[in-house]
Amino acid sequence: MKKSLVALAALAVAGVASAQSSVTLFGVVDASVSGYSNTARDNRATVFPNAFGIPVYLNQGSVKTSRRELANSAYNSSRLGFRGTEDLGGGLAASFWLEAPISNDDGSQGVATFARRSTVSLSGGFGEIRLGRDYTPTFWNDTVFDAFGTNGVGTNLISTANTGFGGFGTPAASVGSFANVGSSNYVRASNTIGYFLPPNLGGFYGQFQYGMAEKTKYSSGIYTPDVANSQRQGRYIGGRFGYANGPLDVALAYGSSTVGDNYYAGTTTKVNTLNLGASYDFGPVKLFGELSKAKNKIDYEVTPLLGGRPDIDLTGYLLGVTVPVGAGLIRASWSHVKYDTNQPFKPFAVNNSDPKANKIALGYVHNLSKRTALYATIARVSNKNGAGLTVGGPAFYNNAAGAFTPKSSTGYDFGIRHAF
Repeated sequence: MKKSLVALAALAVAGVASAQSSVTLFGVVDASVSGYSNTARDNRATVFPNAFGIPVYLNQGSVKTSRRELANSAYNSSRLGFRGTEDLGGGLAASFWLEAPISNDDGSQGVATFARRSTVSLSGGFGEIRLGRDYTPTFWNDTVFDAFGTNGVGTNLISTANTGFGGFGTPAASVGSFANVGSSNYVRASNTIGYFLPPNLGGFYGQFQYGMAEKTKYSSGIYTPDVANSQRQGRYIGGRFGYANGPLDVALAYGSSTVGDNYYAGTTTKVNTLNLGASYDFGPVKLFGELSKAKNKIDYEVTPLLGGRPDIDLTGYLLGVTVPVGAGLIRASWSHVKYDTNQPFKPFAVNNSDPKANKIALGYVHNLSKRTALYATIARVSNKNGAGLTVGGPAFYNNAAGAFTPKSSTGYDFGIRHAF
């Protein structure tokens, strides 16, 4: 009897192995020595003792916060993944993709979650239907058309600003201790149903994605708990359509993420994002560009008498270039973002200017092989009118009186990346 069971088990394993077309273990290990320096300044003028009753004040100058560390993912995000495809015949294929983030600098994060991507798909002549946690359509333009790929100190400001701009309200969707899963829908969205166009459309490509909020609904609204962000937060809907042929790649994307709600106040907070990106490879040089517009808005079931909170707009621009040099690649980019709180003009008061920031980044990658590379990047952010964006590292200093204003942020990455 035992021999028969063993034989049946062997046959079952053989059947599974023959049906499975491929299974691949893959990953990236990226480590760097990185440094960050962020300077905040007291912009208030010194006031000496006077006879006019103006309070005395001594300007406190500037304070720099800095840190040097062994970091990860400054060129490519460190990861460990498994992917596989089964040929079902008739042009159909089933596939899976499980990809986990890893912190190889200190080992604090490993295969505890497949937070980078966890999907199962069915594909064929109709395209691909993909279920699970995946990148959002609107994020693709931010990273594909960035010469630095939204990694390290060179990451463009559109990505840096949108990371906080589209964060979930508090209390946010919770997934235990795994904060990298449930803080926003900017880079990835969970519980999604996605559709991708087939690849044989003469260079045209596209996708659509819907992410479920997975909130509990009550048959009578009076039983809904009086807890913020309990009914719609987490929902995402978006799409991307583009054209890639030869040296040209251009794509337009739109997405709407529900970042907060209050059932009894009758409000829903959304971040709507529209971006357009393009690249063109001339051979000796490849150019990148992107225009992005995000809007944080509150929809009211009943509009307040005074009109409610104005929308907050975030506009961003990105230009980049890469230049192949032998076994290496020179990378450079400039990015700019501006916040517009749409506050009404006050004729008899001080009207604050809109916060904005500029960033320049320069880097070099030297490929030792197809899988191993050395890299170096330097970058600087200049903040104005209260914007507080950094290249990474510690936060800007401020005291209890709020006297300090963020000014500049500089950083560097020197590292090695190995892919397998």
